[in-house]
Amino acid sequence: MSKVINVTLKVWRQAGPDQPGRFETHQADGISDDMSFLEMLDIVNERLIAAGEEPIEFDHDCREGICGMCGVMINGQAHGPQKATTTCQLHMRKFSDGDELVIEPWRGAAFPVIKDLVVDRSPFDRIIESGGFIGVSTGSAPDANIIPIPKDVAETSMDAAACIGCGACVAACPNGAAQLFTAAKMSHLSLLPQGQAERWTRTEAMVETMEEFFGSCTDFGECHEACPKEISLDFIALMNRDYVKAKFKNRKLAGQVFP
Repeated sequence: MSKVINVTLKVWRQAGPDQPGRFETHQADGISDDMSFLEMLDIVNERLIAAGEEPIEFDHDCREGICGMCGVMINGQAHGPQKATTTCQLHMRKFSDGDELVIEPWRGAAFPVIKDLVVDRSPFDRIIESGGFIGVSTGSAPDANIIPIPKDVAETSMDAAACIGCGACVAACPNGAAQLFTAAKMSHLSLLPQGQAERWTRTEAMVETMEEFFGSCTDFGECHEACPKEISLDFIALMNRDYVKAKFKNRKLAGQVFP
């Protein structure tokens, strides 16, 4: 049975990337604990608009835990206190009447604040653009089972493909690293036969593009703990192994002489 709770919000407000930010306090009273966290913010925004005030900006789209658009720090935790859950799927029943919730945008040098809780995650797009594709032959579609793929390989690839690119891994990492995101996006292609043609060039390009924007991984493991899809740290090990191989293979293909 649902109940009504009252919570106090301390929300980060920032007018633009070059503007100073501050915390504002808002009361969220009469909130049903059946509401999602974003639905609670919707109610707060409706009240702000009705009072002639500026609503709180935050990212969202599908609200089904699929698109990766949502994501804020709630009391210092990426996506909030419920493990393996996106902000849009977090419900107010996880909080108690009278709680104070501190809501901040993702904190990371590579994710500058656009406004309030909205950050620029375009460095993720740069990583994908640098090598996230596979080559295909033109012509009619091949038969579904023309390339046999072992079940364990297919399942592992699907585990990597579950990454929604929300950025929680970067926000939770003390170094602001993006190894978990990059490793997942690389691995779901590199594990499959269809991804082998560009495997080594893709690996080198994606890792080195990542290093332009993000910090280095030192195995804190916070990325895995914050990830709403629980992407395994094993994919980082796979990425590091492939990167070392790629440096040798790509130099050999380019005709460089090893010292």
